Amino acid sequence: MANPSALDTLIGLAQRESDDRARRLGAALKALEEAEQKLQMLLGYRQDYADRLDQAQMNGITPFAYANFVAFLGKLDNAINGQKEVIKHAQYKADTERKALQESERKRLSYRTLNERAAAQALAVETKRDQKMMDDFAARSASRTR
Repeated sequence: MANPSALDTLIGLAQRESDDRARRLGAALKALEEAEQKLQMLLGYRQDYADRLDQAQMNGITPFAYANFVAFLGKLDNAINGQKEVIKHAQYKADTERKALQESERKRLSYRTLNERAAAQALAVETKRDQKMMDDFAARSASRTR
């Protein structure tokens, strides 16, 4: 089993790695949230523009104005589809960072468990040594009193 100072070093390194992974996951989740908000904004804007087109059609609209409305809606649809791709990428990145954090935490906890086992083993050896010393002392004391 590795010595305690080596395990403490590994635990410290694993803790720093976990902290870094947690920061990276936080940044990925923030980017995902921002991408989703932008998509909602685009969808809202598209709905508003489509409502304006409907209103314009009820009030009468020129073919040129209609073509402009339709062309702009097409551009909004392209922007929406592009934003959905951004969200897919951001979700993948967040999932990847989440898995990396879980792996870092698993490694850190494994090192901590090894450290706890080493400490328990050292305590058991020390307790056994102390008990042997006490038994030897008691045996010598008993032989002197005879």
